[in-house]
Amino acid sequence: MFSRRSRRPKSADLVKAWECLDSGDVPGAVRQLRAAGEDAPVVEVALVVERAARAAGFDDLAQAAAALVARPDHANNLFDFGYACVERGLSFLAIPPLRTVLNHNPGAPAVLRELVSAYEREERHQEAMTELARHEDEFADWPDRYLLVYNALMAGELDTARRQHARLPEPQDAQWLPTRDRQTRMLERAAALGEPSGLRDWQYVIGGQVLGTLSPFGFAAGMAGRYAWLQDSPELCLAGLRRLAILLAGTRADPRSVSLLPDRGSRILGLAAAEVLDLPAVPFEPDRPDTVVVAYDLNELAAHPSGPEAIGALFERAPGQVLHEHASCWTDTPAVTADSIGLLHQSVVAPWGERLRVENGEAERAAADERPEEEPAAEIVRADATPEEGDGEGPADPDEAFAAFAESVRDSWLTGDRARVNSSGPVRSARFA
Repeated sequence: MFSRRSRRPKSADLVKAWECLDSGDVPGAVRQLRAAGEDAPVVEVALVVERAARAAGFDDLAQAAAALVARPDHANNLFDFGYACVERGLSFLAIPPLRTVLNHNPGAPAVLRELVSAYEREERHQEAMTELARHEDEFADWPDRYLLVYNALMAGELDTARRQHARLPEPQDAQWLPTRDRQTRMLERAAALGEPSGLRDWQYVIGGQVLGTLSPFGFAAGMAGRYAWLQDSPELCLAGLRRLAILLAGTRADPRSVSLLPDRGSRILGLAAAEVLDLPAVPFEPDRPDTVVVAYDLNELAAHPSGPEAIGALFERAPGQVLHEHASCWTDTPAVTADSIGLLHQSVVAPWGERLRVENGEAERAAADERPEEEPAAEIVRADATPEEGDGEGPADPDEAFAAFAESVRDSWLTGDRARVNSSGPVRSARFA
C-alpha cells in the first residue's frame, strides 16, 4: 500500500525505482517502472513519475502525476496523467489509467484514441485493434476505422484489415487523403505478395522497403532476421549492394547514376555503389531523375549539418529515383523510409567508425578510420560478399529467392511518398537496452 505519510512507494519494483532516483538515475527508474508491470498501484507509479519528471524538467508530466496522487479516482486526473505519459514517451505507463477511464466511459472517443495511441507506441497492435473493434458501434470512420485497419495490418490480421478498409468512405477532410492513400498502398503491396510471411515480406508491406539481407544470427532466439548490436564490415556492405543490383534488375529499374549524400558514411558507400553498379557518381540533387541515392544510415545523415535539408527533399520521390540505405535502425526508424535497405539493426558501428577489438585478451576501442573516402570505398568493392554461415537457425536466403521476390514486387515498388514507419509490424524482434 502507498503511505501518504511517508510519500514513498512500497511495491518492490517501485522501491527500486525510488532508489534509482535517490542516486540520480532517472533512466534506471524508468526501467524499474516498466518492470513493475501494469498491476502496480497507480498512486505509487504516479509518485515515482512525479519525482522523475521533476528531475528531468518535464513540468507537465510532474503536474499531472501530482494531481493523480492527490485524487487517484478522478477520471480527468487519470486521463491527464495518461496523456502526459504518451507525450513524454512513457506510453507503457499510460495504458492502465487510460484503460480504466475508457471502461467507465465507453463512449469517450478522445480516451479511446489516446489509449490506441499508447498501444501503438508500444507496438501492441493486437490490443489496439481489439479495443477499437469493441467500440465499433460508437466510433467515427475517420480516424477510428482507419486506425482499426492500420492496427490490423500491423498485427498481421490481413482479413480484418481488408474488410474494414472496404468499409471506409471517402474522407470529408482532405487531411486524411495522404493517410488513406498510404494505407491503400500497404494493402496493394500485401496483395502483390499473396500471403505475406517473414520479415522481408512484412517489411515490404508496411513500408514499401525491400530488405536485402537477413541476419544469420539469433533467428530462433527472437531476432527474426534483424540485428541487435552490429559491428559492420565491408563484406556486409558489399552484400547489401549486390542485393541492390539484383533488385534493380528484377524490377526493371534503370538508373543512370549514383547520387552521393553529404555525410561521410554515405559518400563512402555511394562511391562503392557506383563501382558495383557500374554507374557514375554525382552529387545529390533532389530533383535528379533516374538515380540511386545511397545512404549508409539515414539517422547519421540527419545529424549532418546538411542532413535535414536532404532528408526533407527525399520524402517525395523524384521520377526514377531509388533511395538505398545500408544500415537501417528498426528501433529508432529514420524520418524517411528508404526504398531498399541492406540490413536492419538496433545499434551499428560503421566499418570506418570507432571499433572494438581484442588485443592480448583485452577489449579496446580502435580509432576511427580517417582515410580519404575512396580508400574504404575500394575495400568494400574488393570484399568477399560470401554470406556468413551464422548459427544455422535462420532460413536459407539465396540470391535466386531474392531475385524472385524482386520480380514479384516490380509493379508495386517505388510508389507513393517515403513516410516514416513507426512500427516493426507483425514480425517482432527482441530489443536490448
